[in-house]
Amino acid sequence: TIPSPSTVITMKVASSLALVTIFATAVSAFGLNGNPKSIIKNASTNGLAFAKAGKPMVTPVDIQGNRGSSVALNNAVEDSDALKVRGGASAGGIDFGLIIYFALWYLGNYYYNITNKLALTAAGGKTGFPMTISSLQLGVGCLYGIFLWLAPDAREKPKITFDDIKKMLPVAFCFMGAHSASVFAMGMGAVSFAQIVKASEPAFAAVLATFVYGKSVSRAKWMCLPIVIGGVILASVKELDFAVSALISACIANLFAAFKGNENKKLMETDGLKERIGSVGNQFAITSILGFLFSIPVVMIKEGSRFGEFVEIAKKTPA
Repeated sequence: TIPSPSTVITMKVASSLALVTIFATAVSAFGLNGNPKSIIKNASTNGLAFAKAGKPMVTPVDIQGNRGSSVALNNAVEDSDALKVRGGASAGGIDFGLIIYFALWYLGNYYYNITNKLALTAAGGKTGFPMTISSLQLGVGCLYGIFLWLAPDAREKPKITFDDIKKMLPVAFCFMGAHSASVFAMGMGAVSFAQIVKASEPAFAAVLATFVYGKSVSRAKWMCLPIVIGGVILASVKELDFAVSALISACIANLFAAFKGNENKKLMETDGLKERIGSVGNQFAITSILGFLFSIPVVMIKEGSRFGEFVEIAKKTPA
């Protein structure tokens, strides 16, 4: 039998997304977030310690064949331009690693929106299982973060305390709310409309920062907001698939995202927290895990009684 065009498109999207995920995992785990300076420094230190224990078997030489000492070699390693490069950048100052990350983020976001809409539609659309799907997505993020902690030489584990976790709970809850409301918005209307409304998130963040958190917002940022809001209004007026429920869900997502951003700034002011977390990737992984745990009770309350129906749909719907 010849598969239908929709099935072919779905299979192509799934295959492309799988390739992107594999490539992103390899890049994040091994390619671009390494620290060559620490590796070479440790190697040089170990070599120097070995030399102190006894006479070295091989005397280091430079590229011109001149003999040198281990100390001189270690100093040369410290001052090398190659070690000043972070994230895959070249000595010329172009951060190729950052460029690749941005490209992967745009590509992954594009396929995420498509596959998310397909999954929501297959699960029943507006009356389906948006909360279950959003919770499962957070669960996948948890597995990815845990994998990087367990994989050798991938990512150093955080050294946070229980008090640190308690301080991260507001950020995680707002993260879960923003993600779930975004999924709801895409399920209620067109993906384009949800993205248009979500583009007004800076306005929500600026208002909350000023009137709730007492933070000052620069005049330049305030002057940019009318342009952003005006663009959202014009795009919404031209949108053919306008849905009030999608508008409300996207606005709720913006509100949660604005709270998350302000709470995250307050969280990062905690003494020593950045050092205990270790990296931005670790912070996102911890936030995803806590957000996933927050989403489970919401799934049980809203869609728990129909979870068996969701399982049957997942079994019968082709990938």
